[in-house]
Amino acid sequence: MVAASVSLESLCVNSIRMLAVDAVNKSNSGHPGLPMGCAPMGYALWHNILNHNPNNPKWFNRDRFVLSAGHGCMLLYSLLHLTGYKSVSIEDLKEFRQWGSRTPGHPETFETEGVEVTAGPLGAGISNAVGLAIAETHLAAKFNKPDFKIVDHYTYVIMGDGCNQEGIASEACSLAGHLKLGKLIALYDDNQITIDGRTDVSFTEDVLKRYEAYGWHVQHVEDGNHDVKAITNAIETAKSVKDKPSLIKISTTIGYGSPNKSDTAGIHGAAVGEEEALLTREFLNWDYPPFEIPQEVYTQFRKAIAKGEDSEEKWKLKFEDYQKTFSSEGKELKRMIEGKLPDNWDSDLPSYTPDDKGLATRKHSQICLGALGPNLPELIGGSADLTHSNYTDIKGETGSFQAQSPEKRYLHFGVREHAMAAILNGIAYHNSGLIPYGGTFLVFADYMRGSMRLSALSELGVIYVLTHDSIGVGEDGPTHQPVETIPSLRAMPNMLVFRPGDGNETSGAYKLAIENRKRPSTLCLSRQGMPNQGNTSIEKVALGGYIISDCEGDPDVIFIGTGSELNLCIEASKEISKLGKKTRVISMPCVELFEEQETSYKESILPSNVKKRVVVEAAHSFGWHKYVGLDGICITMDRFGASAPGGTCMTNFGFTVENVVSKTKEIL
Repeated sequence: MVAASVSLESLCVNSIRMLAVDAVNKSNSGHPGLPMGCAPMGYALWHNILNHNPNNPKWFNRDRFVLSAGHGCMLLYSLLHLTGYKSVSIEDLKEFRQWGSRTPGHPETFETEGVEVTAGPLGAGISNAVGLAIAETHLAAKFNKPDFKIVDHYTYVIMGDGCNQEGIASEACSLAGHLKLGKLIALYDDNQITIDGRTDVSFTEDVLKRYEAYGWHVQHVEDGNHDVKAITNAIETAKSVKDKPSLIKISTTIGYGSPNKSDTAGIHGAAVGEEEALLTREFLNWDYPPFEIPQEVYTQFRKAIAKGEDSEEKWKLKFEDYQKTFSSEGKELKRMIEGKLPDNWDSDLPSYTPDDKGLATRKHSQICLGALGPNLPELIGGSADLTHSNYTDIKGETGSFQAQSPEKRYLHFGVREHAMAAILNGIAYHNSGLIPYGGTFLVFADYMRGSMRLSALSELGVIYVLTHDSIGVGEDGPTHQPVETIPSLRAMPNMLVFRPGDGNETSGAYKLAIENRKRPSTLCLSRQGMPNQGNTSIEKVALGGYIISDCEGDPDVIFIGTGSELNLCIEASKEISKLGKKTRVISMPCVELFEEQETSYKESILPSNVKKRVVVEAAHSFGWHKYVGLDGICITMDRFGASAPGGTCMTNFGFTVENVVSKTKEIL
């Protein structure tokens, strides 16, 4: 029974605190401070507010919860366990941060059911949440009918001082305010402590005024250590504000309950220790050994199961009626939720012959988007203020996603590259079948890299449309000419990096990017035009690398080209052939896919007995030496570029037929 001096509510809140203390102590690693301070808001949200079903973590119309301050993941794991998610048992909590456990050091969607985003670096989670809210708002505007609110859920976030200091959060929250995302509600854990000590050593701004300036509704709960009712009321107030996202500043004490370490940086990221754990138990009147939770706490928290099952069942019945009443919309939404692509979605992707006019691959990309748009209603995306340079618009689409037109699917991200990537991840995390894409210049992948990495880690099929892919950019100069960017992205696990060499390969890249729903794709696209080749095809791109020009028997030299330099290989091979040498030209639009082919196929393309090989790519040589070996050569870009017309840059840096022929002669 609950002791007379301790209410059931306090017992529930303290169960969260003590699970964090015990798990971090057992692993001797982790961050107990945030869970101990945020326990009341965790209880208020998960017990009083959150619409979810622990028996079906993927129920479509559930509320989404994002722990943006992911280092405090014991808060989330405790809540998942206490409310009855099968993915987190008490044994899992005991294995916190251990090899193979379902309770890793930061929440990971691919390890633990019930985790909505792999928040990773601070600021990423709140930015992902903006994407989740965009997805909900878009789908609601598109599918909801009078008396049929089929898409109707909230996105809740717990974020900290660190999140509010990261620039990505500022970018994303600025856009959220502009878009008036009323179903996005963030709880700000205002504990005024970071690793270096009190936040006033570096962070003294008025956060509420900043968010108010963004266009958010703001509130302040002064006693976040105890006042569950005030927190609950503030969330309910935020829910009533339909035309603004909401930030609730909740002042807490980090590590609340620890007599000697609370309100210090020492409890942010280290175990409290056995002695302090005993003192914390005494302070909180917690008379239970490590990892023991009283039954009345479980009974209280696990009311979420019956409540969630009831909510889901009611939604299912409503959705059944919706499908009968609005059969077309119901069929489409059901297909999207199930993650199925529509029939013949790729039937209008264009193919080309050498007689067709050569274009920049960024222009071929625009043509592909125009072909895919009508057949893929789930395609949603835009550009970071470079629509007319990236050509990311969808032909025939009018208007864009705005507060007054959320049914539209073109997103203006503004000059916010990093936020764009994180928001695209959030749209993908929504698991509603939406296929997000976003465009900017390839060189700005350095701004987006943190979120691109999380796309790859979390198996999100985001499509990055990155144009101006080489020194061919020209006059903008070396600040805008990517040289190391492509190989650095190729080094990222689970990322498909395409550099198509003509129209067919651009269509093929889009086909594969759409099909890969658990793998992000980066399309590296040219500013300058290039001819369509004779033996490229949409289908062959799936091989990663393939022969487009060949000879009888084994060649004397093999050329490997990508992108705009593929044509240099073709023309150089013709000149070398005139000298009586046998040549082969390989197009390598996707190194990752080539590496995944059978060894026998790779040997047939690149015979091990043919040592003379020439790689031509206007990017750094990193990664290519495995293909050219000691007897081959890389005609690449191992220095920064220069400001001059694109053609001049290409010529002066050796990307000409004459130079490729000359360098090839040297190795022959």
